[in-house]
Amino acid sequence: MRQLITFILLGGVSLVSMPRALSQKSAPDVLIFTNGDQLTGHLESASGGSVVFKSDMAGEITVPVDKVKELRSATTFAVLRKGPPSKANLVGKGDVHIADGNLTVSSSNQPPVTIAAKDLGFLVDTPTYDKQVDHRVKFTQGWTGAITGGATIVRSTDDATSLTAGISLARTMPSVAFLPLRNRTTFNLIETYGKSTSPVIPQTDPPSPPDVVKTDIFHADAERDQYFNPRFYALADTAFDHNFSQGLDLQQIYGVGIGWTPIQTAKQQLDLKAEIHYEKQKFQTGPNPNLIGTIFGENYHRTLPHKLLFTETGAFIPAWNHPSDYSAIVNGALILPVYKRLSTSLSATDNYLNDPSPGFNKNSFQFVAGVTYALR
Repeated sequence: MRQLITFILLGGVSLVSMPRALSQKSAPDVLIFTNGDQLTGHLESASGGSVVFKSDMAGEITVPVDKVKELRSATTFAVLRKGPPSKANLVGKGDVHIADGNLTVSSSNQPPVTIAAKDLGFLVDTPTYDKQVDHRVKFTQGWTGAITGGATIVRSTDDATSLTAGISLARTMPSVAFLPLRNRTTFNLIETYGKSTSPVIPQTDPPSPPDVVKTDIFHADAERDQYFNPRFYALADTAFDHNFSQGLDLQQIYGVGIGWTPIQTAKQQLDLKAEIHYEKQKFQTGPNPNLIGTIFGENYHRTLPHKLLFTETGAFIPAWNHPSDYSAIVNGALILPVYKRLSTSLSATDNYLNDPSPGFNKNSFQFVAGVTYALR
């Protein structure tokens, strides 16, 4: 009986102390301005000499550090000095307290470290620091993208089937907006396959085989961008193309170059690129040249009203050792959101090959209407 009473009493103490511990853990942060005003909420991050504080009353605000009289956070942060966000500039990880122009970071396993608040470069929550700055993230993690599919089926006098499938992936590191971009990796793949069968009318004697028209267009590319600063980056890219409509069995491109981002806002972004590459072409008939060429390209995307997304890419590809073997490609797409991650996509692609296999057209145009599912 005594053991039972002791167990109940201890259980009661635990139940009483549990809400208190939870309330202390979830207690809001308090931001006190130099003029005496104060807000309650949560410290989000800091960069560029300012802290980002989220309050239920004022929403998310950005406050210069020199306007902060005192701020203590219940969240564990990594504190970095001014300069590139790297392990070399790490002051420490732990609880953060800003008061009277100084910032102190302390934890149970290290003594407190104090720096001048004006020397603060970045304030990043510990899990984000471990992933985005300390590179504790696997290559398979952090990808965003979409899968698109469409189909056209006709069963009548003529039988026709056309299928389109594609996937587009992108991975930027860091993936948070308040840290400068370090690298970006993209991967795109699209396949269009179609077959149309038309009987000979009127039929001959003996019977003639039906006319068969085949469409098979495949494209895949990958690119890695390494940033020098928020606007300039070096790149390495590769691309593979097959286009039955132009007599092209396989085209391979391997190149390196540079890129520039002249426009970068919350609504739109424009990238301009130039690279030099080795290009190998294999046709159904005719010569199979080895080319040294350049891609002059641009990528543009813009967010439109009602969450519509417009994307456009273009590239001109001259060949320096065979001037007549130049090519060009332009693609435009409009993504219309339907429900949660599902969207309708409308895209058009024009592919020009100046020197295709004999008897094939130089131009190949596709229009695809499909359903897109956002992976993240």
